[in-house]
Amino acid sequence: MQNDKFKSYLNLHFIVFIWGFTAILGALITITADALVWYRMLFASVFLSLFIVFKKKSFRIPMKSFLKLIFVGLLIALHWIFFFKAIHVSNVSITLSVFSLGAFFASILEPIFYGRKVLWYEVFFGLIIIAGLALIMKVEVNYLSGMLYALVAIILGVLFTLMNGKLIENHDPSVISFYEFLAGAFFITVYFLFQQKFSLDFFVLTVNNWILILILASICTAYAFTASVKVMQKLTPYTVMLTTNLEPVYGIVLAYFILGGKEKMSFEFYIGALIIVITVILNGVIKHYKKVD
Repeated sequence: MQNDKFKSYLNLHFIVFIWGFTAILGALITITADALVWYRMLFASVFLSLFIVFKKKSFRIPMKSFLKLIFVGLLIALHWIFFFKAIHVSNVSITLSVFSLGAFFASILEPIFYGRKVLWYEVFFGLIIIAGLALIMKVEVNYLSGMLYALVAIILGVLFTLMNGKLIENHDPSVISFYEFLAGAFFITVYFLFQQKFSLDFFVLTVNNWILILILASICTAYAFTASVKVMQKLTPYTVMLTTNLEPVYGIVLAYFILGGKEKMSFEFYIGALIIVITVILNGVIKHYKKVD
């Protein structure tokens, strides 16, 4: 059992690294945030449907769970729209740094969802992360709008992570993800129809955009999201959220080398990021010795 948890933890870190690269793709793809999420969720649902058919799994799911998946799909769509919007109005580094707040929100909301007591060190680490983020916000005030978009995105992210933690108890991760992505694509489609956003130009993308979108939808979404739901069979949502705080580290490092100038931040920014990393490590050490997770 302990070995399975360790493997799940290693797999989670690999997934988080992929998510860090997701932010880079979001910065490189030159279409609007809502269009990007529509393509991402639509293609991801197609890839997952092929996987489910190949593995001969059943698409059947109880109506009560189906309705929950539709709602979670809406949350995911909104989460990604705000996420990519934040990247477009600020940059990858700022957006991902705000995502560190996810652990703090999870430490408060997870006990409510799962009926367990609040753990003092979870709240404590969450407060330290807020301090690191406050340092970043103090020196990077020009990116305030991007921070606000990212804040909304992470709140939505915590909510759907907690809900998936419940759904995974009874349903296959790939099936859950399939319906959530399909629902998200459906909601955005309805919105686009009302806004009359669909046109020939909407579907005419550069070759580079098509390639990046397919990578985003397959590896960074269909695989990574399903795998992240699966590891929740062994790890708690709080640990998933706290480990996800390494996404800023991976993403910021990748952005620095791939995107260059725009991603070069102040010294204080990197101090704040270091505080976040140390907090993630300390949480892992404490959970290992307490064997809470």
